Amino acid sequence: MTPRTRATLIRVLPALLLVCLALAGPWLAPHAIDAPVTAPYGEPGAGAVLGGDQLGRDVLTRLLAGGRELVFSSLLVAVVVTGSAAVLGAIGALRPRVGRLVERVADVLMLLPAVLGILLVALSWPDGGRFAVITAAVLLGVPYAVRLAAGAAAPVAASGYVEAAAAGGERLWHLVLREVLPNLRATLLALFGLRFVAAVYLVATAGFLQVGPQPPAADWALMIRENSPGILLNPWAVVAPSIAIGLLALSVNLAAAGLAPQTGRKAVSVL
Repeated sequence: MTPRTRATLIRVLPALLLVCLALAGPWLAPHAIDAPVTAPYGEPGAGAVLGGDQLGRDVLTRLLAGGRELVFSSLLVAVVVTGSAAVLGAIGALRPRVGRLVERVADVLMLLPAVLGILLVALSWPDGGRFAVITAAVLLGVPYAVRLAAGAAAPVAASGYVEAAAAGGERLWHLVLREVLPNLRATLLALFGLRFVAAVYLVATAGFLQVGPQPPAADWALMIRENSPGILLNPWAVVAPSIAIGLLALSVNLAAAGLAPQTGRKAVSVL
């Protein structure tokens, strides 16, 4: 195993373990998510390692069960936003008129605050639940991502081999998918990591505002809101889901940076 491979594994492993734990958490939970096992805000003990929440339910059980939807939602948002931005950015770089139109629209949409955008979508789609939150996160994330992707695609689109392919009669989709996007792997992986972190933030904010998952669903952000009044009685009911959200965002961002190919030039000694 080369040092480069070892370093990549070290960066990717924490994110992989956390995502797998979040996905398999509901099957690992020791109790039912809605069954009281201790007193409200009960201290950690033998029956509840992290104590009880505001209704005496096991905090560890709800922590294990509450991450799957957040991971699925954030991954879906990050994939859709990165994919859409990559295609739109590449098209904009290859067709300057389309690029200027896309960038002007993106500039206008970026002025909308994230929380206000979530509330607008949720109020206009009251039965949307988590799908409304995902839609809002995609709509709010694409404009910023398009600006980054278009900036990275511009020098690639102006390179000689792309111009030669265009002069040879290759179609737009061929130029986008075969000539431009393969050269943006490092940028797109970094962008995916950033959009995943942003999606975790938006989905968690929506959960904290009770826009999306509703009680008695087990959700990390919802746990923070529900148990904040009793933080002095059992801090783990708030601290544990907060740590889980932070570790998830940090580890996935670190993994995306580790998987990105090294594009920098190495200095060569002439002596």
